[in-house]
Amino acid sequence: MPDLLLELRSEEIPARMQRKAAGDLKKLVTDALVEAGLSYEGAREYWTPRRLTLDIRGLTARSADVREERKGPRTDANEKAIEGFLRGAGLSSISEAQVQSDPKKGDFYVAIISKPGRAAEEIVAAVMPDITRNFPWPKSMRWGKASVKPGSLRWVRPLQSIVCTFGTEHEETVVIPFEIDGIVASNVTYGHRFHAPDAITVKRFEDYVTSLEKAYVVLDAERRKDIILHDARDVAFANGLELVEDEGLLEEVSGLVEWPQVLMGSFEADYLTIPSEIIRLTIKTNQKCFVTRPQVGETLSNRFILISNIQATDGGEEIIHGNGKVVRARLSDALHFWKRDQGDLPDLETLEASAKKFGLDLKKPLDQRMAKLDALNVTFHAKLGSQGERVARIRTLAADLAKITGADAALVDRAVVLAKADLRTEAVGEFPELQGLMGRKYAVLQGENASVAAAIEDHYKPQGPSDRVPEDKAAITVALADKLDTLAGFWRIDEKPTGSKDPYALRRAALGVVRILLERGVRVPLLAITKDADLLAFFHDRLKVYLRDLGARHDLIDAVLTPEADDLLMVARRVEALTAFITSEDGKNLLAGTKRATQLLAAEEKKGTVVADGVSDALLKLDAEKHLFAAVKAASAEASDAVAKEDFRSAMAALSKLRAPVDRFFEDVLVNDEDTAIRANRLALLRLIREATGTVADFSKIAG
Repeated sequence: MPDLLLELRSEEIPARMQRKAAGDLKKLVTDALVEAGLSYEGAREYWTPRRLTLDIRGLTARSADVREERKGPRTDANEKAIEGFLRGAGLSSISEAQVQSDPKKGDFYVAIISKPGRAAEEIVAAVMPDITRNFPWPKSMRWGKASVKPGSLRWVRPLQSIVCTFGTEHEETVVIPFEIDGIVASNVTYGHRFHAPDAITVKRFEDYVTSLEKAYVVLDAERRKDIILHDARDVAFANGLELVEDEGLLEEVSGLVEWPQVLMGSFEADYLTIPSEIIRLTIKTNQKCFVTRPQVGETLSNRFILISNIQATDGGEEIIHGNGKVVRARLSDALHFWKRDQGDLPDLETLEASAKKFGLDLKKPLDQRMAKLDALNVTFHAKLGSQGERVARIRTLAADLAKITGADAALVDRAVVLAKADLRTEAVGEFPELQGLMGRKYAVLQGENASVAAAIEDHYKPQGPSDRVPEDKAAITVALADKLDTLAGFWRIDEKPTGSKDPYALRRAALGVVRILLERGVRVPLLAITKDADLLAFFHDRLKVYLRDLGARHDLIDAVLTPEADDLLMVARRVEALTAFITSEDGKNLLAGTKRATQLLAAEEKKGTVVADGVSDALLKLDAEKHLFAAVKAASAEASDAVAKEDFRSAMAALSKLRAPVDRFFEDVLVNDEDTAIRANRLALLRLIREATGTVADFSKIAG
């Protein structure tokens, strides 16, 4: 079976686009080939800063012939119907159609359409120009003389060459020479732009990879990452240090180099007075370098790891020197921000009204920044007011939540009024991702209570499914207030998530609330707090996602979750208890009996059959129904008591005692008795079963 090698080589492709672009190329090409009738054994994509490569193995050499029978109108149909049939079938005359007979429908026309198969080379040449021209780059450009012509090629960066070879492992490969804006596909590629700029002729994937490696290009991005990571670890270790690993940065730098060379630079130790987070972000953001730390301890060292694309003849001294100059300049800026944020603002007299509003102390730097945030009337959202107004709302909500969480009200209030203050610091202005964390550092510097400082950082958390959840009660309270205010506000102005669009990260905020409530054991009446049933339903959706990710069955969640349930912790505990019960032998059997009872009752209710208001002892004729009535009353009372104590496992255990009497009831008793009074009484008994089990779950929604 032949293999196909495809390479699209261009000027630098932005690192953030490479992985997705290679995946898009694989999907677009393989989908088009399959659509054209070809099949393949396997395909893998590769990428470097200057090329997208696709290796397709075991591609069929030719698509199969296709024979299709297309049924047309009756032979006595009008001319328009026949003309439409001819057009659709691609026939020039009705004489080219066949006539078939049907005993019931009479004679009708049939077109026999035969499509001969096509060679794989022809199909590739046909599909590649369109795929290339319509490639889904987030941003693209035109270049050169052709750019002035309508319909000229747009690409992420100027496209320079195309490789497209086809053939079996043991035979000579051929070039599939399709053309795009004057660039004709060939078997010629180029290596590293500095170390090996000459042309390289290739045949198939194996010698292509080997030739590129000799030309200072590591094709496989995962291998480049592995080289960078292990060499960086080794260089750090050789200098008595440890690499501070960063998966996101590793992914990015692997997309910046084709021939990774790991070097170590340094900066003055005086800069280590800057918080580690700022140093790390400064060096990462501006120079795409890794930081290091001593092998013992968490503080950083003054050495950094840089990744070069050039194997320098001077051992990298000039590259290290150049990077070091930039790093020092950026750290000098960072040190300036850090010091300025701890000093007084120049216009304190203009901040007194805002300070009074929030009870701020203008002798403290962080308080000044909060007063400035309010005084400047910085907008949070056009329809939701300023940041100051938002803090005032969160302050009120947090005061109410503190009564539920048991947090110290004074600490909560202090944390709320300082939580957004670092938005006016220069450090956060330079690195927005440090908001919260810098607020905590500045709070500690001005002597705030440890709980207040923790709450300032943690009120943004959790920011995703793997992020940590706040632990301190004040932090839990402020985090809930912040997220609930955000959600209630955007619901109020009808800015809800739609489909895949969620510009204000409201799903993340709701999941954050769910995680805090469940993982920290907090019970908040969400409907009473938000006063929005639609928002409660949104919380229910997030709760379902969270519980399913933990392994809970969707039907068990549905059995417990009612539209008005606003205590999510209680719902989760019910699901946990129901899961344990329903997998036990008693649970399985009770479920079968209960579902039979509720389904029979529901069917009779739908027909309008009379169901007695209550069960009459006098109308219980058989031992089985008398025994069931007594068992239901006892189990119902016991389960209700257990539910009131939030002991759902005991409630399930109480209900499990119904298993035997329910089974016996259906063996010995005919519910639809000829006597309407007895039938109505027995249906009322079934309703008691539904009500008893309904204290913990709606068993009718449970599968099985």
